[in-house]
Amino acid sequence: MTQKASKLVIVTEKVLLKKVAKIIDEAGATGYTVVAAGGKGSRGVRSSGQPSVGDTFSNVKFEVLTPNRDMAVKISDRVAAEFFDDYSGIAYICDVMEVLHAHTF
Repeated sequence: MTQKASKLVIVTEKVLLKKVAKIIDEAGATGYTVVAAGGKGSRGVRSSGQPSVGDTFSNVKFEVLTPNRDMAVKISDRVAAEFFDDYSGIAYICDVMEVLHAHTF
């Protein structure tokens, strides 16, 4: 059986990892995936290379499957309001056509 969902993607600074994860948990999402991220944006080039003294300035990317768009927007709005004035970050939502092989999310 397949399900429809919304996928929220948040790319932000690694220093916020625990705080963003807490917001996701508090919103009722059942889980997330987080990976190291790097790239270029309005705040310059960010590296996801090997750990170094400046590792606290690397980025992370969260991917969160939510059962509806409202939950994804709620998480995104809170993260943006609390952090994006002072830290680099972007959040976007993708519609997921089908979730395959998931017990629950």
